Amino acid sequence: MPTRREVIDRIRRAIAPLYEPREAEQIARRFTFERCGITLTQYVVAPEAQADIPDLEESVRQLAAGRPVQYVLAHTEFCGMTFEVGEGVLIPRPETEELVAAAAARAVAGAAALDVGTGSGCIAVSLARLIPDARVTAVDLSPQALAVARRNAVRLGAEVRFVQADALAGLHELPDAAFDLIVSNPPYVPQSDRAAMHVNVRDYEPPEALFVPDDDPLRFYRAIGRAARRLLRPDGRLWFEIYEQLADETARLLANEGFGDIAVRRDINDKPRILCCTARK
Repeated sequence: MPTRREVIDRIRRAIAPLYEPREAEQIARRFTFERCGITLTQYVVAPEAQADIPDLEESVRQLAAGRPVQYVLAHTEFCGMTFEVGEGVLIPRPETEELVAAAAARAVAGAAALDVGTGSGCIAVSLARLIPDARVTAVDLSPQALAVARRNAVRLGAEVRFVQADALAGLHELPDAAFDLIVSNPPYVPQSDRAAMHVNVRDYEPPEALFVPDDDPLRFYRAIGRAARRLLRPDGRLWFEIYEQLADETARLLANEGFGDIAVRRDINDKPRILCCTARK
């Protein structure tokens, strides 16, 4: 049986062609620590302890092929909670945690919130947990994503209503003037960027949750914005995660759709990433 150190070394070597050294080390440690049920401190104290990982061979093969470590582990962390993830749902990112934190901080107790394009349910579940007495609805077109999101909500004790709906088709399944805030991390990466993306994203995460046509990269913002004009209560807020290279264009689009108080915030990497605006009736 290999030691903890040997497992980390083996994974790092296997994925070295795919990642920069620091990221390869992080992936190798994350997998090993989680599969062994240990912390960094426990590893430092006993790196030569045996690592009993029954599926090690298959896991190394998958990681070496570029499969995201979050999919191999079948979960990831978001807003201090553990979410089930797998093929068919986008892996939650730290930038989206910033979006959720900003939206929750401005919401009042009992607020009615809508998450458009829920995926794993990370936004909806987090809003339900962060906003006291929140009434949260989450929509997605994918039955597979909705199944994962429902399991996450149940396991994390979050009350969320899930609805299958197409964000590009008007969201007519939802009632008028029903929400105080709408939060969305829609697809926004231009299709032409796909070739340059890392294999673990390009070849494994659901393309429908990532990419948009080059000739209409703001299609989801336009559609959700128009639906939000009907769905939001007066002075309700619309929150988006945005593509940093189209921040100004996204703000102009929403202004043209009748939204006011448009503000763009920078994320932890100093990129324009979060947009908030207010519905004007």
